Amino acid sequence: MDNVYRTIHKYGQEEIIINKSRFIGYAKPIESEQEALDFIECIKSKHRDATHNVYAYVYGENSNIQRFSDDGEPSGTAGIPTLEVIKKEDLRNVVVVVTRYFGGIKLGTGGLIRAYTKGAKIGLESGIIIEKVLHHKLKIRIEYTLYGMIENHLMTKGYIIDDIVYDDGVNIYVYINYSEVESFKKNITDLTSGSAIIEYIDDEHISMKNGKRIK
Repeated sequence: MDNVYRTIHKYGQEEIIINKSRFIGYAKPIESEQEALDFIECIKSKHRDATHNVYAYVYGENSNIQRFSDDGEPSGTAGIPTLEVIKKEDLRNVVVVVTRYFGGIKLGTGGLIRAYTKGAKIGLESGIIIEKVLHHKLKIRIEYTLYGMIENHLMTKGYIIDDIVYDDGVNIYVYINYSEVESFKKNITDLTSGSAIIEYIDDEHISMKNGKRIK
């Protein structure tokens, strides 16, 4: 499991007109190759009347699965440029479909490559390019008297608080960047004079952009 990888946050859709041809860029994060294939078929079904539905996707921990289709465009002018956009952005687990409605003006080899590159880019940008950063989810159990101080510490440092559960103590669930876990534990231990109980819950990749979590 990689600690950090790049992908997109959500489904994206955008379009552009190039020399009277309409290009619609679609992008989606995927959790399996089958999900990519299902998405491609969904777009093809939606745009049965389109001239072309070009696609590319990358999947796997090492981006080991890479597929593309020109869907009738001249070889090398559509599917490969679309795949190259994904690879140049170093994205993983992403599918892109660029739908074209021909506008009557031929674009030529170079024009097609530029057009499909642009179509892929606008689709991906609409889906918001992010980093998935590995975090450890921890539970901090403290006494009520320490809650204000610990809450202030967490908020000041910008840690991600997932949930707070109150019983005969306070249970704070936080996400901590994998690289900061040991120093975080030490700080909490020092602040509470060793009375805090810190429990590991799970590992999770959190969506981050410009150092902040996005939901």
